[in-house]
Amino acid sequence: MATTLRSELTRSWWILVLYGVIGVVFGLVAITRPGEAALALAWSIGVMAIAEAVISLMAMFSGTGAVSKGWLAFYALVSLVFGVLAVMNPLAIAAGLVIFLGAWLLVSGVFRIVMAIRVRKLIDGEWMIALSGLLAIVLGAMFMAKPLLGALVTTFWFGAIALFYGVMQIVAGFRLRKMAPVA
Repeated sequence: MATTLRSELTRSWWILVLYGVIGVVFGLVAITRPGEAALALAWSIGVMAIAEAVISLMAMFSGTGAVSKGWLAFYALVSLVFGVLAVMNPLAIAAGLVIFLGAWLLVSGVFRIVMAIRVRKLIDGEWMIALSGLLAIVLGAMFMAKPLLGALVTTFWFGAIALFYGVMQIVAGFRLRKMAPVA
């Protein structure tokens, strides 16, 4: 079994390299042009939501859905509205998502501070939990105050992560290629 798995992995080394190249390209675009990348991501999410709406409607009319027709209709409607809004105005959707992220960071920051206070007698280093909560509150407030800037910064960091991911995939792919038996 191990030999079969190794054979399959070494035969498909190029898939890892392809994923890596896509990750590197996206990472470079997101780092050098975060505004365009954020808009493209929001637009792409809108297209996917529209596709989900169409698939849900098809399932509803064909009777093959795993949930009731009512839930399928509701999901299709919500997906369609969100998708059309995202395709027509990706900037507003990106900013809106960052505002939701900011709100979540505010709530999670308060939660962490409260938790740190409650566990201060049980653990050492509770101040780190409280500090992470404070940092979450600051970041959340910054995102809510300047959502478009938050979208750019978030896209930049996604780009940096994608770039790192892409390089790791390329390295792993070529390492697998070296392991392939010569035919």
